[in-house]
Amino acid sequence: MINTWLRENKIAAYLLTALRLYFGFAWLTAGWGKITGGFSAEGFLNGAIANPVVSHDVAVYPGYVSFLETFALPNVSLFNVLIPWGEFLVGLGLILGCLTTAATFFAVVMNFNFMLAGTISHNPTDVIMGVILLAAGYNAGRIGLDRWVIPFFRKLTGKQEVTAHKTA
Repeated sequence: MINTWLRENKIAAYLLTALRLYFGFAWLTAGWGKITGGFSAEGFLNGAIANPVVSHDVAVYPGYVSFLETFALPNVSLFNVLIPWGEFLVGLGLILGCLTTAATFFAVVMNFNFMLAGTISHNPTDVIMGVILLAAGYNAGRIGLDRWVIPFFRKLTGKQEVTAHKTA
């Protein structure tokens, strides 16, 4: 019932737009601050490796720490580009309502990576907002560019457009 309401209701579309704009502004400003402020992930990665999330003196996410040591840190210059531009583009997509589901997916993936590295902050709240937007699907971007972009992609790929029930 709640899923149908999230995915098809017009009132839900307006509420999701407000959530999407708030969430998008947070991502956009975080990314822009890093793009213009000379961001480097090296200190964060070194800190996450040196102080992993532990329980009873054992690393809770040893596979993630290994990923940071063996891939992320040696390729820090790649992450210095991916993180700020990823945050900025996620924010832009959410604000414009363009490819909203994809933007939300990448927002949730980034939030989980930040949490696995030991940063809590507002990340759990962001994951909850992201899950709500993901559950809403197309309705989250209906009041935005997805109104035209999604039908265009469906036509381009030859997939039949799915029409939502009209509910108040």
